[in-house]
Amino acid sequence: MTAAAQPAASVDTGAPGDAALLRVDRPEPGVLLVTLDAPERRNSLSRRMMAALAEAISSASADRDVAAIVLAAAGPAFSAGHDLKELSAHRADADGGRAFYEDTMRACARLMQDIVASPKPVIAAVQGIATAAGCQLVATCDLAVAASSATFATPGVNIGLFCSTPMVALSRNVPRKQAMEMLLLGEAMSAGDAARYGLVNRVVPPERVLDEALAMARIVAAKSRTTVSIGKHAFYRQIEQPLAAAYDDAAAVMVENMMARDAAEGICAFLEKRPPNWNET
Repeated sequence: MTAAAQPAASVDTGAPGDAALLRVDRPEPGVLLVTLDAPERRNSLSRRMMAALAEAISSASADRDVAAIVLAAAGPAFSAGHDLKELSAHRADADGGRAFYEDTMRACARLMQDIVASPKPVIAAVQGIATAAGCQLVATCDLAVAASSATFATPGVNIGLFCSTPMVALSRNVPRKQAMEMLLLGEAMSAGDAARYGLVNRVVPPERVLDEALAMARIVAAKSRTTVSIGKHAFYRQIEQPLAAAYDDAAAVMVENMMARDAAEGICAFLEKRPPNWNET
């Protein structure tokens, strides 16, 4: 732990006495490390886990001291997706589980959209398997680093449950044919193929995954937070628009960005050949 680092905190929204599901650390200025910490359940996205993660993302998004978020996991799995035991248990409900399933899928959709909407870039550090909604979580993050031994899959079709919600994030990250191959065959994709098709940015030896993700976060944290926030929101907005509308939107964003204090400072610093003094520091 560096001199600027702060002790780990736990995040849990379960009943009193339940084990915490997340660890939250501040390993260095501007960087928040959120670790899924339920390795015995393969860090499955249970209702409690999703609530804890949503709380952590919300808090980080509002925290002026956070510039970038690294999302990691304990144990051999990054996340095995939804908790199938939890889902199956609710088949005994009076409605066969429909209300619970609807609430669960809505909670998952909100979590993924919260990550995209956060003004802080979220970087996944994937040390093990990421399957179904776990693969969706990786695809939803802004950047991702994977261990060379990591694998990715949307295997729901193998158990009669097509990965329809993971499909949303997956199909927005990898080419159509590769997305359909993962969804229809349910086979695992290697970390190398995941990088080749755009699901992750970098593949490194397993012992370097977290360090690499933290290094990327450190680079982001050195930028203007105002500019990064403007750019992240503009990216996701324009990518869903037709070409002409995207250019209109992006042009308007550029104008507003040019009017910001950090743009004036950054350009001036570049011309004067000195480091910029961002508004946040």
